[in-house]
Amino acid sequence: MSKVVFEQDGRVARVTLNRPDVMNAIDDELPSLIEEAMKRAQSDPAVHVVILSGNGPAFCAGYDLTYYAEGNGTGEATQSMPWDPMQDYAFMWANTQKFMSIFRCHKPVIAKVHGFAVAGGSDIALCADMVVTAEDAQIGYMPARVWGCPTTAMWVYRLGAEKAKRMLFTGDKISGREAADMGLVLKAVPADELDGEVEALAERMASVPINQLMMQKMVINQAIEAMGMNETQRLATIFDGITRHSPEGINFKERSEQVGWKQAVDERDRGTFDWTANRPMNKAQ
Repeated sequence: MSKVVFEQDGRVARVTLNRPDVMNAIDDELPSLIEEAMKRAQSDPAVHVVILSGNGPAFCAGYDLTYYAEGNGTGEATQSMPWDPMQDYAFMWANTQKFMSIFRCHKPVIAKVHGFAVAGGSDIALCADMVVTAEDAQIGYMPARVWGCPTTAMWVYRLGAEKAKRMLFTGDKISGREAADMGLVLKAVPADELDGEVEALAERMASVPINQLMMQKMVINQAIEAMGMNETQRLATIFDGITRHSPEGINFKERSEQVGWKQAVDERDRGTFDWTANRPMNKAQ
Protein backbone atom coordinates (compact mmCIF):
# COMPACT_ATOMS: atom_id res chain seq x y z
CA MET A 1 0.00 0.00 0.00
CA SER A 2 1.44 3.36 -1.02
CA LYS A 3 1.93 5.85 1.80
CA VAL A 4 1.03 8.68 -0.59
CA VAL A 5 -1.63 8.12 -3.26
CA PHE A 6 -1.67 10.14 -6.49
CA GLU A 7 -4.88 10.30 -8.54
CA GLN A 8 -5.93 12.52 -11.42
CA ASP A 9 -9.48 13.65 -12.09
CA GLY A 10 -9.56 15.85 -15.16
CA ARG A 11 -7.65 19.04 -14.38
CA VAL A 12 -7.36 18.23 -10.66
CA ALA A 13 -4.67 16.04 -9.10
CA ARG A 14 -5.42 14.50 -5.72
CA VAL A 15 -2.48 13.72 -3.44
CA THR A 16 -3.54 11.78 -0.35
CA LEU A 17 -1.38 10.97 2.65
CA ASN A 18 -2.13 7.32 3.29
CA ARG A 19 -1.01 6.04 6.68
CA PRO A 20 -4.46 6.16 8.28
CA ASP A 21 -3.62 3.72 11.07
CA VAL A 22 -1.17 6.29 12.52
CA MET A 23 -3.09 9.43 11.44
CA ASN A 24 -0.71 9.84 8.48
CA ALA A 25 2.27 10.42 10.76
CA ILE A 26 5.59 11.24 9.11
CA ASP A 27 8.25 8.54 8.81
CA ASP A 28 11.46 8.47 6.78
CA GLU A 29 9.62 7.78 3.50
CA LEU A 30 6.64 10.16 3.58
CA PRO A 31 8.49 13.43 2.77
CA SER A 32 10.10 11.92 -0.34
CA LEU A 33 6.76 10.53 -1.49
CA ILE A 34 5.12 13.94 -1.11
CA GLU A 35 7.90 15.50 -3.19
CA GLU A 36 7.49 12.84 -5.89
CA ALA A 37 3.75 13.50 -6.04
CA MET A 38 4.28 17.25 -6.38
CA LYS A 39 6.80 16.73 -9.19
CA ARG A 40 4.35 14.43 -10.94
CA ALA A 41 1.59 17.03 -10.72
CA GLN A 42 3.91 19.78 -11.89
CA SER A 43 5.10 17.84 -14.93
CA ASP A 44 1.63 16.73 -16.07
CA PRO A 45 0.26 19.25 -18.61
CA ALA A 46 -3.30 18.13 -17.85
CA VAL A 47 -3.11 19.11 -14.17
CA HIS A 48 -4.06 22.67 -13.21
CA VAL A 49 -4.69 22.32 -9.46
CA VAL A 50 -3.63 19.93 -6.69
CA ILE A 51 -5.73 18.93 -3.66
CA LEU A 52 -3.62 17.63 -0.76
CA SER A 53 -5.48 15.68 1.92
CA GLY A 54 -5.16 12.86 4.43
CA ASN A 55 -6.86 9.47 4.49
CA GLY A 56 -8.54 8.32 7.70
CA PRO A 57 -9.22 10.34 10.87
CA ALA A 58 -6.66 13.14 10.33
CA PHE A 59 -4.73 15.17 7.80
CA CYS A 60 -1.39 14.51 9.53
CA ALA A 61 -0.47 14.10 13.20
CA GLY A 62 3.18 15.10 12.74
CA TYR A 63 6.29 13.00 13.03
CA ASP A 64 5.69 9.41 14.09
CA LEU A 65 6.91 9.53 17.67
CA THR A 66 6.76 5.77 18.11
CA TYR A 67 9.25 5.70 15.25
CA TYR A 68 11.40 8.67 16.31
CA ALA A 69 10.96 9.35 20.03
CA GLU A 70 10.77 5.79 21.33
CA GLY A 71 13.25 4.70 18.66
CA ASN A 72 15.29 6.59 16.11
CA GLY A 73 14.00 5.59 12.70
CA THR A 74 16.78 5.29 10.19
CA GLY A 75 17.41 9.03 10.22
CA GLU A 76 18.83 9.22 13.72
CA ALA A 77 16.46 12.07 14.58
CA THR A 78 17.86 12.00 18.10
CA GLN A 79 21.46 10.85 18.13
CA SER A 80 23.53 9.38 20.88
CA MET A 81 25.95 11.87 22.36
CA PRO A 82 28.23 13.34 21.17
CA TRP A 83 25.66 14.80 18.82
CA ASP A 84 26.63 15.60 15.23
CA PRO A 85 24.59 18.73 14.44
CA MET A 86 25.47 18.62 10.74
CA GLN A 87 24.18 15.07 10.36
CA ASP A 88 20.96 16.18 12.06
CA TYR A 89 20.77 19.32 9.93
CA ALA A 90 21.26 17.40 6.68
CA PHE A 91 18.42 15.01 7.56
CA MET A 92 15.94 17.68 8.66
CA TRP A 93 16.86 20.16 5.90
CA ALA A 94 16.18 17.47 3.31
CA ASN A 95 12.74 16.86 4.84
CA THR A 96 12.03 20.59 4.97
CA GLN A 97 12.82 20.98 1.28
CA LYS A 98 10.61 18.02 0.45
CA PHE A 99 7.72 19.68 2.30
CA MET A 100 8.54 22.90 0.43
CA SER A 101 7.95 21.09 -2.86
CA ILE A 102 4.30 21.89 -2.09
CA PHE A 103 5.10 25.61 -1.90
CA ARG A 104 7.30 25.49 -5.01
CA CYS A 105 5.05 23.33 -7.18
CA HIS A 106 4.09 25.40 -10.24
CA LYS A 107 0.46 24.40 -9.81
CA PRO A 108 -1.73 25.79 -6.98
CA VAL A 109 -2.05 23.40 -4.02
CA ILE A 110 -5.07 23.38 -1.70
CA ALA A 111 -4.63 21.58 1.61
CA LYS A 112 -7.90 20.03 2.79
CA VAL A 113 -7.58 19.62 6.56
CA HIS A 114 -9.73 17.51 8.83
CA GLY A 115 -9.01 15.95 12.20
CA PHE A 116 -5.47 17.04 13.08
CA ALA A 117 -2.78 19.00 11.26
CA VAL A 118 -0.32 19.27 14.11
CA ALA A 119 3.43 19.43 14.69
CA GLY A 120 5.16 18.36 11.45
CA GLY A 121 1.70 17.91 9.94
CA SER A 122 1.13 21.65 10.29
CA ASP A 123 4.41 22.23 8.42
CA ILE A 124 3.01 20.20 5.53
CA ALA A 125 -0.40 21.92 5.50
CA LEU A 126 0.99 25.44 5.80
CA CYS A 127 3.26 24.92 2.77
CA ALA A 128 0.13 24.78 0.62
CA ASP A 129 -1.08 27.86 -1.23
CA MET A 130 -4.44 27.71 0.53
CA VAL A 131 -5.69 25.74 3.50
CA VAL A 132 -9.37 24.95 3.93
CA THR A 133 -10.27 23.20 7.18
CA ALA A 134 -13.18 21.62 8.92
CA GLU A 135 -14.36 23.88 11.72
CA ASP A 136 -13.62 21.15 14.27
CA ALA A 137 -10.13 20.36 12.91
CA GLN A 138 -7.19 20.98 15.23
CA ILE A 139 -4.01 22.72 14.14
CA GLY A 140 -0.94 23.65 16.16
CA TYR A 141 2.74 23.06 16.79
CA MET A 142 2.85 21.50 20.24
CA PRO A 143 6.58 20.56 20.04
CA ALA A 144 7.28 24.28 20.50
CA ARG A 145 6.87 23.40 24.20
CA VAL A 146 9.62 20.75 24.07
CA TRP A 147 11.33 18.86 21.20
CA GLY A 148 10.76 20.96 18.14
CA CYS A 149 10.95 24.15 16.07
CA PRO A 150 8.81 24.37 12.89
CA THR A 151 11.43 24.09 10.18
CA THR A 152 9.33 25.60 7.37
CA ALA A 153 8.68 28.72 9.52
CA MET A 154 5.37 29.20 7.73
CA TRP A 155 3.63 30.40 10.90
CA VAL A 156 5.23 33.84 10.70
CA TYR A 157 4.61 34.24 6.96
CA ARG A 158 0.93 33.46 7.38
CA LEU A 159 0.25 35.18 10.70
CA GLY A 160 2.81 37.94 11.21
CA ALA A 161 5.11 38.16 14.21
CA GLU A 162 2.72 38.65 17.14
CA LYS A 163 0.23 35.90 16.32
CA ALA A 164 3.02 33.51 15.35
CA LYS A 165 4.58 34.14 18.75
CA ARG A 166 1.21 33.53 20.42
CA MET A 167 1.09 30.08 18.83
CA LEU A 168 4.73 29.09 19.26
CA PHE A 169 5.24 30.47 22.78
CA THR A 170 2.36 28.27 23.98
CA GLY A 171 2.34 25.27 21.64
CA ASP A 172 -1.45 25.46 21.75
CA LYS A 173 -3.77 23.68 19.33
CA ILE A 174 -6.60 25.75 17.91
CA SER A 175 -9.72 24.77 16.01
CA GLY A 176 -10.17 25.28 12.31
CA ARG A 177 -12.66 28.00 13.15
CA GLU A 178 -10.10 29.84 15.30
CA ALA A 179 -7.44 29.35 12.62
CA ALA A 180 -9.67 31.00 10.02
CA ASP A 181 -10.52 33.88 12.36
CA MET A 182 -6.80 34.38 13.05
CA GLY A 183 -5.94 34.36 9.34
CA LEU A 184 -3.83 31.21 9.50
CA VAL A 185 -6.04 29.39 6.97
CA LEU A 186 -8.25 30.58 4.14
CA LYS A 187 -11.55 29.23 5.41
CA ALA A 188 -13.19 26.86 7.90
CA VAL A 189 -16.48 25.11 7.14
CA PRO A 190 -18.60 22.45 8.84
CA ALA A 191 -16.96 19.05 8.45
CA ASP A 192 -19.73 17.73 6.21
CA GLU A 193 -19.22 20.65 3.82
CA LEU A 194 -15.42 20.38 3.57
CA ASP A 195 -15.25 18.19 0.46
CA GLY A 196 -17.73 20.34 -1.46
CA GLU A 197 -15.99 23.57 -0.48
CA VAL A 198 -12.58 22.36 -1.64
CA GLU A 199 -13.96 20.85 -4.86
CA ALA A 200 -15.68 24.12 -5.77
CA LEU A 201 -12.50 26.11 -5.14
CA ALA A 202 -10.38 23.68 -7.16
CA GLU A 203 -12.89 23.67 -10.02
CA ARG A 204 -12.89 27.48 -10.14
CA MET A 205 -9.08 27.64 -10.35
CA ALA A 206 -8.88 24.73 -12.80
CA SER A 207 -10.61 26.84 -15.45
CA VAL A 208 -7.60 29.21 -15.53
CA PRO A 209 -4.74 28.46 -17.96
CA ILE A 210 -1.74 26.80 -16.31
CA ASN A 211 0.64 29.58 -17.38
CA GLN A 212 -1.55 32.18 -15.67
CA LEU A 213 -1.71 30.15 -12.46
CA MET A 214 2.04 29.59 -12.55
CA MET A 215 2.85 33.29 -13.04
CA GLN A 216 0.59 34.42 -10.21
CA LYS A 217 2.02 31.82 -7.84
CA MET A 218 5.61 32.73 -8.75
CA VAL A 219 5.02 36.45 -8.15
CA ILE A 220 3.40 35.93 -4.76
CA ASN A 221 5.95 33.33 -3.66
CA GLN A 222 8.78 35.66 -4.71
CA ALA A 223 7.45 38.30 -2.33
CA ILE A 224 7.63 35.76 0.52
CA GLU A 225 11.06 34.51 -0.51
CA ALA A 226 12.34 38.09 -0.63
CA MET A 227 11.60 38.35 3.10
CA GLY A 228 14.46 35.92 3.70
CA MET A 229 12.45 32.74 3.97
CA ASN A 230 15.36 30.46 3.01
CA GLU A 231 17.62 31.92 5.71
CA THR A 232 14.83 31.75 8.30
CA GLN A 233 14.20 28.10 7.47
CA ARG A 234 17.91 27.30 7.84
CA LEU A 235 17.94 28.83 11.32
CA ALA A 236 14.71 27.04 12.25
CA THR A 237 16.14 23.71 11.06
CA ILE A 238 19.30 24.20 13.13
CA PHE A 239 17.20 25.12 16.16
CA ASP A 240 14.96 22.10 15.62
CA GLY A 241 18.00 19.86 16.05
CA ILE A 242 19.06 21.74 19.17
CA THR A 243 15.61 21.33 20.74
CA ARG A 244 15.93 17.54 20.45
CA HIS A 245 19.45 17.51 21.92
CA SER A 246 19.12 20.11 24.67
CA PRO A 247 18.94 18.76 28.24
CA GLU A 248 15.16 19.14 28.12
CA GLY A 249 14.95 17.44 24.73
CA ILE A 250 17.00 14.47 25.88
CA ASN A 251 14.86 14.23 29.03
CA PHE A 252 11.73 14.17 26.85
CA LYS A 253 13.10 11.32 24.76
CA GLU A 254 14.11 9.35 27.86
CA ARG A 255 10.65 9.93 29.33
CA SER A 256 9.09 8.67 26.08
CA GLU A 257 11.18 5.51 26.30
CA GLN A 258 10.16 5.01 29.95
CA VAL A 259 6.41 5.64 29.80
CA GLY A 260 5.64 5.64 26.06
CA TRP A 261 5.37 8.69 23.85
CA LYS A 262 1.62 9.17 24.40
CA GLN A 263 2.07 9.82 28.12
CA ALA A 264 5.20 11.91 27.55
CA VAL A 265 3.39 14.04 24.94
CA ASP A 266 0.40 14.44 27.25
CA GLU A 267 2.68 15.62 30.08
CA ARG A 268 4.42 18.02 27.70
CA ASP A 269 1.26 19.47 26.21
CA ARG A 270 -0.51 19.91 29.57
CA GLY A 271 2.60 21.39 31.20
CA THR A 272 2.65 18.83 34.02
CA PHE A 273 6.31 17.77 33.70
CA ASP A 274 9.43 19.81 34.48
CA TRP A 275 11.78 18.88 31.64
CA THR A 276 14.66 20.89 33.11
CA ALA A 277 14.52 19.04 36.43
CA ASN A 278 13.31 15.83 34.73
CA ARG A 279 10.45 15.22 37.13
CA PRO A 280 6.68 15.79 37.39
CA MET A 281 5.80 19.43 37.92
CA ASN A 282 5.50 20.60 41.52
CA LYS A 283 1.99 22.02 41.88
CA ALA A 284 3.41 24.90 43.96
CA GLN A 285 5.55 26.05 41.03
